[in-house]
Amino acid sequence: MSCVDDCRDGRREEAEFWRPGGIKVVDDSLQLDRYSLGNNGTFPSAQLDIDEKHLIDPKLLYIGAKIGEGAHGKVYEGKYCDQIIAIKVLNGGSTPEETATLRARFIREVNMMCRVQHENLVKFFGACKDPFMVIATELLPGMSLKKYLSTIRPKQLDLYKAISFALDIAHAMDCLHANGIIHRDLKPDNLLLTTNQKNVKLIDFGLAREETVTEMMTAETGTYRWMAPELYSTVTLHRGEKKHYTNKVDVYSFGIVLWELLTNRMPFEGMSNLQAAYAAAFKQMRPPLPEDTPPELVFIVQSCWVEDPHTRPTFSQIIRMLNAVICTLPPAPAPAPPEQDTVPATMSTRGTITTTTSTRRGGKLSFLRQLFAAKKEGKSST
Repeated sequence: MSCVDDCRDGRREEAEFWRPGGIKVVDDSLQLDRYSLGNNGTFPSAQLDIDEKHLIDPKLLYIGAKIGEGAHGKVYEGKYCDQIIAIKVLNGGSTPEETATLRARFIREVNMMCRVQHENLVKFFGACKDPFMVIATELLPGMSLKKYLSTIRPKQLDLYKAISFALDIAHAMDCLHANGIIHRDLKPDNLLLTTNQKNVKLIDFGLAREETVTEMMTAETGTYRWMAPELYSTVTLHRGEKKHYTNKVDVYSFGIVLWELLTNRMPFEGMSNLQAAYAAAFKQMRPPLPEDTPPELVFIVQSCWVEDPHTRPTFSQIIRMLNAVICTLPPAPAPAPPEQDTVPATMSTRGTITTTTSTRRGGKLSFLRQLFAAKKEGKSST
């Protein structure tokens, strides 16, 4: 059916959409399963409109089956001309004030999505402003990384594939950061596998924001188990309260995701979401790494989730480190190892970087270790 026919009355359901495996701390984004692309970044007032070249004709837009919904809209499988796409239809609001707020969020989201293009980011096709608000993106038929990992559990990913996925994620995040965008909700549920299951793409810009030097952004934004410690405060933060942080919050989240790729376990398992947040923020706990994890990967993970955000690497540095590791591995994935029982390790309370070295790959990352050590020493001396 036509989008125009489906949305002519402008009314939307207000049902809450819950994702498995995590709870949003703030309810300012649209939760639309694996095709969610919620509200996002703060733009200068001069950009609070959409360039005509990014608008598509709603008369050529057709809706198929619904594949997700949230408090602010619904996502459908659809078609534009001859292209199969994912269509997010946003709610119009029930009051003039709500309508104005939702439209401003929609415009900011579109302006941000059309700025970034990368093979590891979901592709933006266009948007409609009237008679309803729509965002059209590529339709990815593959499952989420979260679901994929659960289907092979308790087995772990082949190391080559785990690092390959990690590189895809790092490249996507490097693109966002190069464009001054903080994603703020990096986790396996927001990563989709391609049809051949060889690559992953980042979706859901629902919490993304532009980073500026002086910007104060919403605190406690994201999903607890993947949130950086600096997003919390020792005092209770109310919804909408502002706190300064940088794009290094994404690096912390990446460290948790990389840990999941290596272990295929839930971070902070056995804890509730709030317990996990408290453990990471106030007890400096991190998920335990298996003893047989290659030292180079231990270093990368721990450098990403170190307590001080200033000593965390950039994504360009992460890419170089991961490439250094993957170059030492066989080019083709090895056969899956036999199923083994895993014994949970004791939770680490350091939240710091260990300095173990590898005799097999000795010195590959020594220059980066020295860089982060120097940054840390400089920080402590001031």
